[in-house]
Amino acid sequence: MHVGPIAITAPVIVTWAIIASLAAVSALLTRRLSLEPSRMQTALELLVESIDAQIRDTMQTGPAPYRALVGTLFVFVLVANWSSIVPGIEPPTAHLETDAALALVVFVATIMHGVRTRGTRGYLATFAEPTWVMIPLNVVEQITRTFSLVVRLFGNVMSGVFVVGIVLSLAGLLVPIPLMALDLLTGAVQAYIFAVLAMVFIGAAVGEAPLPVHNKQKGQT
Repeated sequence: MHVGPIAITAPVIVTWAIIASLAAVSALLTRRLSLEPSRMQTALELLVESIDAQIRDTMQTGPAPYRALVGTLFVFVLVANWSSIVPGIEPPTAHLETDAALALVVFVATIMHGVRTRGTRGYLATFAEPTWVMIPLNVVEQITRTFSLVVRLFGNVMSGVFVVGIVLSLAGLLVPIPLMALDLLTGAVQAYIFAVLAMVFIGAAVGEAPLPVHNKQKGQT
């Protein structure tokens, strides 16, 4: 399929479908929020609270500026990894271009949040820590750790798809079910790791920031 000279591949179509589905489900689940939550709203609030708690623990700062990005990355990667359970669908995260796009989002977000928190001069000054001699190494580290996100996610997801495909072709339909369950578990773990690494990278860029007062009091009680 082509749109003009641009080829639209299967991973792109699946990615668009996942984005549209997540947007529709999010709009549907959040259109009638209430002070007396339903079971579904309670589950959603528990998910948000879990994400907030992870941000506080990992970044040592208030979660509000980072909740949308971290939550979206986690949910999208999770659903993309689990899309392999649909017959005939290969997860978009099993392709380098998707993983590179996700890593690029984290790379840009790291710079944006670093500049927002420290200012442009303050953020650039972090590359000279602990001494200006470290500037080239710190720049290389910024690039290589983004590349590591791509390799880690691609390698783990692609290996799971590859193994399940081989066993399915050799052993029939029912035998690979335990491997598929393991693949789902691996997909969830990889989504969690990707989100945590995004928090670590952004947290390193913004530096230590004090928690809001009510969070400090909560931790002391």
